[in-house]
Amino acid sequence: MDAPADSPWSGTGLNALTGRVLEHLVAVPSADAAEVAAAAGVSAADAEQALRHLADASLALRIDGGTPRWAAGPPRSSLGALLARRRAELAHAEALVERLHEVYETVSGPRAAHLVELLEREEQVSARYGQLLKGCASEVLHLAKPPYVTGSDASTGEPGVADGVRMRSVYETEGFTDAVSLTTALRGTGQGGELRLASGLPVKLVVFDRAAALLPVHGDRPVAGSLVVHSPALVEALVALFESVWERAEPVSLSSRIDAPPPTPGGPLPADAPATQEPDPRTREILHLMATGMKDDTIARLLKVSRRTVQKHVSEAGTRLGARTRFQIALLAAERGWLGEH
Repeated sequence: MDAPADSPWSGTGLNALTGRVLEHLVAVPSADAAEVAAAAGVSAADAEQALRHLADASLALRIDGGTPRWAAGPPRSSLGALLARRRAELAHAEALVERLHEVYETVSGPRAAHLVELLEREEQVSARYGQLLKGCASEVLHLAKPPYVTGSDASTGEPGVADGVRMRSVYETEGFTDAVSLTTALRGTGQGGELRLASGLPVKLVVFDRAAALLPVHGDRPVAGSLVVHSPALVEALVALFESVWERAEPVSLSSRIDAPPPTPGGPLPADAPATQEPDPRTREILHLMATGMKDDTIARLLKVSRRTVQKHVSEAGTRLGARTRFQIALLAAERGWLGEH
């Protein structure tokens, strides 16, 4: 029996007990079955079986005598030979997979189904999304816009990316107001993902490792089904579409604010406060989000403050800038560099 996946011996084909027995043998000149059993904390029969397994793999040598004893072979050469055999077996298996795929392609013929999958039911979309996401090794590209089907919708579902996988998401500003999209975005940025906002996204889209893409059949009716695209040319075109949207989208940094409590708002501004006075970090955050087109309710939920607090910061910024409307505030704040990194 092979070792568990988390065992240091899993790659050699030795089970955990046989590995422990070998570790004991290399630490002593020789040992009989009873000594091995005591050292490994197993029965004599289990120790005998492990020793025979080591002998069959040329990792241990039986020394005959009144009471048979066992000695380990040189680990580097004996284990090296075992690993070489394992590598050869894996190469043989990979060659078999390729031959089987060639037969499959010959029998099936070049059909469009190999390039595009049609997922007709919502549960199929959710399951396939999770499968594709789990198989990602380097990058996920994500465009999210309403209408959303449910919390398990592929365009708003839990990111759940593996360590080392880069996730870049663009949410449509007008749709970045419901709890699902906000929670998902916060979770994604908390895992190291990057988030941007843009208006008028062309389509809901997820691209996995630039090898497959998931998008709805009808953009305005996600319940009508989704497509999984495998065609290299089509995937490349969808990646180019994502990158063009990403370039024009507005960066938003949320990861540092997932768990941090909001600061206490400051007191009222002095009547003679100069218009060029720099705003505090929270005001800069609010102005930055407001300039993307985000509503006060959404900003409040995102920053974990009240709507009244958001409006107070915006009003104070307007006083500093001598502006009356939100458009004027955003325009003048941008001119003064208040909407940059903070």
